[in-house]
Amino acid sequence: MSRKLIAEALGTLILVLFGCGAAVLMGPQIGMTGIALAFGVSIVAAAYGLGAISGAHLNPAVSLGMLLAGRMRAGEFVGYAVAQCLGAVIAAGLLLVIASGKADYSVAVNGLGQNGYGEGYLGEYSLASALLFEAVMTFLFVTVILGATGAGAPAGFAGLAIGLTLAGIHLVGINVTGVSVNPARSLGPAVFVGGKALADLWVFILAPLAGGALAGLLYRAGVTRAAD
Repeated sequence: MSRKLIAEALGTLILVLFGCGAAVLMGPQIGMTGIALAFGVSIVAAAYGLGAISGAHLNPAVSLGMLLAGRMRAGEFVGYAVAQCLGAVIAAGLLLVIASGKADYSVAVNGLGQNGYGEGYLGEYSLASALLFEAVMTFLFVTVILGATGAGAPAGFAGLAIGLTLAGIHLVGINVTGVSVNPARSLGPAVFVGGKALADLWVFILAPLAGGALAGLLYRAGVTRAAD
């Protein structure tokens, strides 16, 4: 179990450091498309590098979906979620140290790729839009993960399918919420940015967990699972 938890922490670190790092360190150069690809590539890298150890959930919403789908135990879920959050916080801390090496960087001004909504945040979408987007996209994301890693799925392609799905979600929604679909990914930057990022954090915990839970329940009921 300790190997699985280390793999989850390390994989989530990769996700946050690559994805949020692209936004903070290279955002003006690569734009939203580049940031979306960075998040997707990070998932592919972690899935193929660490998936054989832990399954590379890297996301409490994914782990909750796995739990409710009957594919992991409650104790494993708690351990995975803690490890994922720890990895995300470490990644955000590393990113802050790196970004602070630039003379004109300020965490208050430039941020750490934190999620948000409303006035002053990217497209200034409403709370309702943020909740709906995060819940629906997490549901779709976890549905893809459960299907791509389930019995009957083509062997060896799960990491690619999952990474491309995450990149696609970012291409659609960066302007809405910055795209979380992952409570750990949102927690890491919010811890260091504080203020509005922390105040908005509940949205990026509640909505993704709700979407992941629904995906798990439908999979367990056989609605989204391949026929046995």
